[in-house]
Amino acid sequence: MKKIIYVLILPLVVVSGLVFANREMKNETFKKSTPKPLSAAERETELKKWEATPDGIKYKKWEASPEGKKVYAGAAKIRKHIKDYTNMEGVITSLSLPSGSLLGFGVMVRINGDDYILNFGPEKSDKFFLNFNNEFQQLHSLKVNDKIIIRSRSVSHAPKYSYPIVSGDYVERDSKIIYERGPSKGGC
Repeated sequence: MKKIIYVLILPLVVVSGLVFANREMKNETFKKSTPKPLSAAERETELKKWEATPDGIKYKKWEASPEGKKVYAGAAKIRKHIKDYTNMEGVITSLSLPSGSLLGFGVMVRINGDDYILNFGPEKSDKFFLNFNNEFQQLHSLKVNDKIIIRSRSVSHAPKYSYPIVSGDYVERDSKIIYERGPSKGGC
């Protein structure tokens, strides 16, 4: 009888040991794969390294060029509106983005006399019907010279584009909301 009990308990002990060891290995790999945030000095060092690369040199030349300065000046003009998430009045100047753009759906808009790319992100298609989702449906009704109210949480730039890129978070036309970005998924 004792032999049968030992035979039943021995595999149980071995399996539970393997499961426990596997759990510890997973925890160790998770801890190792989580990078520590860089300190200010480390970030500065990494930035200096990147600036010495061909891409970094090209970017610094763009920043110093008249085109780069114009983009930065345009972004600075609306920075207070971005920071405070307040209304900006704009006029649609084009329903398409500059050629070669990889930003997804967007339009060109003039705000306070400067042109901006108003970007909404990629359009997602419905997996079953090959239709584009309704998220941007009302935005597709915009026309050139439409006056809109825009709110955004960010403005960015890229050497590829001659205009600052405004993230479209809220758009209103004729006192009606035609687009409002939902809360981010999985974030804060």
